[in-house]
Amino acid sequence: MNFESLSKSSGEWLKGCGIESDIVISSRIRLARNLAGFPFPNRASNFQKAEIENLLKDRIQTLEFEQKFEYVSLTALNTLDRQFLVERQLISRELAANDGPRGVALGNLESLSLMVNEEDHLRLQVMRSGFSLESAWETINKLDDFLEKKVSYAFHEEFGYLTACPTNVGTGMRASVMLHLPALDFTKQIDKVFRALQRINLTHRGLYGEGSRFSGHFFQISNQVTLGKSESAILNEIYSVIPQIIDYERQARVAWKKDNGQILQDRISRAFGTLSSATMMTSDETMELLSYVRLGIHMKMIEDVDINTVNELFIQTQPAHLQKLMGSTLDGEERNTARAKFLRSKLRSSGSTSN
Repeated sequence: MNFESLSKSSGEWLKGCGIESDIVISSRIRLARNLAGFPFPNRASNFQKAEIENLLKDRIQTLEFEQKFEYVSLTALNTLDRQFLVERQLISRELAANDGPRGVALGNLESLSLMVNEEDHLRLQVMRSGFSLESAWETINKLDDFLEKKVSYAFHEEFGYLTACPTNVGTGMRASVMLHLPALDFTKQIDKVFRALQRINLTHRGLYGEGSRFSGHFFQISNQVTLGKSESAILNEIYSVIPQIIDYERQARVAWKKDNGQILQDRISRAFGTLSSATMMTSDETMELLSYVRLGIHMKMIEDVDINTVNELFIQTQPAHLQKLMGSTLDGEERNTARAKFLRSKLRSSGSTSN
């Protein structure tokens, strides 16, 4: 796999296209599956994990699916390359950090990935830009059917698909939507939204899923449990709330501009100015400032800046991507300097202006 080539593009989750893409960054569905006759990964020996990996690798590579898969062994990758795949949302942080035989099969369009020996033997993932959960479900359901013809899943007639974590038993499905909510965050309405989500068994997470920090005003909304619920019920739960959150964010943006337009303009202008001139920049600072620039573009308060360029910068300035682009391993201070230089170059060359 050519990581250097991949580092120059944004990947599926930050293409900035699709339905409601000004607020909905991406939609994702994951299915947790385990093979019958093998212990869960947390109880399996490395020998058993190797058996599982070899079996699944062979079956995946013989799938006659709409995308071809390239299998990547995580044990053959260094820490930087594993982090690179995490940043692209192609693997989880858990898979990157696990021990023993494990890997990921990646679709050639970068919207499909199949993680082997994460928390479960197999985690299928489909991502789509924008609010496209139905499309993601159609694809992953089809892929799951193809795989189920080639392997025997651990399945119970009463409980459904058996998984390492009890909350995933049943459908084994986690559906999530990544949202960009700077106005709700600024106006302190985001906590009210989160409390409402808890009442309907939905949860919110950071950029990289469970346990990750909130960054750049990105929030993932997903279901919490699957037992006793059908796939359609889980999707309907999310579809019942996401349009409301989108409306709340849009209303908050309008109100912010109307009531505190000067403050909003100052934040956006300062964000763009800092990104265009700073000589050192951390990842967290970059995410925060790019978030305001992205907001400014969609609110037409910044002119002549390509939203695709901004979306690419969100990922290209992450530590592993940045080092791939620079062609060398960099320590913290060196990364901060290189990141600032990269941002100045990208933004200055766009010839953009703010209103």
